[in-house]
Amino acid sequence: MFYTAKIPWIIKKIFPSLIYNIDKGEKTVFITFDDGPVTQTTPQILEILDAFDAKATFFCLGEYIENYPGLFEMIKEKGHSVGNHTYYHKNGWITRNMDYFRDVEKADAIINSNLFRPPYGKLKPSQIKYLKKKYKIVMWDVVSGDFDPATTKEKCFTNVMKNVENGSIIVFHDSLNAKEKMLDVLPRVLKELSELGYVFEGL
Repeated sequence: MFYTAKIPWIIKKIFPSLIYNIDKGEKTVFITFDDGPVTQTTPQILEILDAFDAKATFFCLGEYIENYPGLFEMIKEKGHSVGNHTYYHKNGWITRNMDYFRDVEKADAIINSNLFRPPYGKLKPSQIKYLKKKYKIVMWDVVSGDFDPATTKEKCFTNVMKNVENGSIIVFHDSLNAKEKMLDVLPRVLKELSELGYVFEGL
């Protein structure tokens, strides 16, 4: 499984309309979670965030929101931001445009957010052109690697701490395959960054 913990500058240059980081001129980072909400992980994440007075952004799947509507409401009630991650976790590279757009809109009918993150980070240029008319397309600056079976907890922690900077958008996952690493690494990252003077905001 190939990915880079820090998004290369050339990617940001090629796709300048996508959002990779937000420099607010202060020590702020943006923690994000993909692929939820899930009953086995999302409530624990919310407790951890509360403990550090941290706000985050959850990019949710429409299918899962319909399965767990109470969890989705809990995320919003606690002051976190929510974004569209499609309804069925579609891969833009292998999905026909109209099928992809219909899936995004089906999710939007439930989520009602102008934030969108493509599953796998995969979008065709034609999809970017269409979607950016309505959505802020939010990518990321730092990848934790919590989803990767070959990545240890320590490597996951290092991926974040070695690459984070002011304005970084950091990706974690509240999916089951990331649960063990994510629940170990998230509080450690929040603790260390808090001690370094960072604050955590939703997008």
